[in-house]
Amino acid sequence: MSFQSALQFVSRAGIGIAGLGFISSSCLYNVGPGHRAVIFDKTRNGCRPETSGEGTGFIIPFIQVANIIDCRVRPSVIESQTGTKDVQQVSIALRVLSHPDEAGLTKIYQKYGNRSKFDEKVLPSIGNEVLKSVVAQYNAEELLSKREQISQQIREKLKLRAKDFSLLLDDVSITHLVFGKEYANAIEQKQVAQQDAERQEYMVHKAMQEKIAAITRAEGEAEAARIISTALTKSGAGLVEVRRIDAAKEIAETLARSRNVTYLPGGGGGGGSNMLFGINSA
Repeated sequence: MSFQSALQFVSRAGIGIAGLGFISSSCLYNVGPGHRAVIFDKTRNGCRPETSGEGTGFIIPFIQVANIIDCRVRPSVIESQTGTKDVQQVSIALRVLSHPDEAGLTKIYQKYGNRSKFDEKVLPSIGNEVLKSVVAQYNAEELLSKREQISQQIREKLKLRAKDFSLLLDDVSITHLVFGKEYANAIEQKQVAQQDAERQEYMVHKAMQEKIAAITRAEGEAEAARIISTALTKSGAGLVEVRRIDAAKEIAETLARSRNVTYLPGGGGGGGSNMLFGINSA
């Protein structure tokens, strides 16, 4: 074989190998973990109803196309501005963990294309619809006091609604809830009014207690006066004399404890009076 013939053979072999590599790459497709493949078949003018699982599959080049769809659980956040039963504006954020139903992947791909477009179009739409319908059944205060109950109701309704779109929800929960400025101002005014009412109630209670105390004191003084009057009526001046002696005794005890007081008794028989002198120690 001449050099030129050998070169032609090698060239043809290289082209054949390259062509074989191109054909093999066009015939094979790989499906990773948590993914499924929807096969579009031009001979059927549409997608095949069955999907392919994880692994390597075969397709006919230029006739069939493998579209890989992610079926793993993915988190999404749905935000909605809606109104309550008592016409208060509230902003709610909902966290949703979802994944497509593998039995409906062909239908999903035919309507929405890849997974990202499906999440962008379907979840926000049905999420806002459910949030507005549920929140409108409760007052603003109930959204706080019955948060778990409302979250459960939203979860159940959203799961039912998502089934119509071949979407499965693993978890739904309220992560953010903020009321408008008008409601915040109303809450503040209500708290101030409640504090004023409690203060007024305290003042009324205090006045009633002071009134009761005054009546009790007056009744006690009246009873004391009655007892004294009765004693004077029965004993005459004897009671007054006893009180005078008690007062003199208290005065004598006080003077006896004082260091700067000197007592000089009067002379006997002369009618002289006793004398007290205040003597400074300086």
